Amino acid sequence: MQSTLGAALPISAQRFAGTAVGAAVGAVLGTYFPGNILVFGIAVLVIGIFCAAFRVERSAYRYASVTLAIVMLVARSNREWVIAVHRFLEVSIGIAVGLAITALWPEHLTGASAWRPNAKGTRINPVAELGDTLNSTRFYLSSSF
Repeated sequence: MQSTLGAALPISAQRFAGTAVGAAVGAVLGTYFPGNILVFGIAVLVIGIFCAAFRVERSAYRYASVTLAIVMLVARSNREWVIAVHRFLEVSIGIAVGLAITALWPEHLTGASAWRPNAKGTRINPVAELGDTLNSTRFYLSSSF
């Protein structure tokens, strides 16, 4: 089953935010403490506390931790800040391409199935639902960060 744009936007925002946090923390800590597992563990704990304090979704915390691990613990010839920037750009491009494909190639509903009931039983148009989802995502992002 193909994901809708409305369903993909919130998780994409969480992935973007988590990757940004993980890359930033990894760039700073990786520069001063490259490959240090103790500093990595403390950083994961601090990111977790930060996410809990600001009521950020758990998926953003997971993405931040994964990005932090990739930046800090994977040995490479480049400096850590270069790895962090590359990781952030790779994930951002992936998110943009995924959202673009979802928007340009939506799941096509035909006939009566195009208008489906919501939680109240009222039949709704998926295009109108997308507008509501975009507004909800905008509100969530503006209140979270």
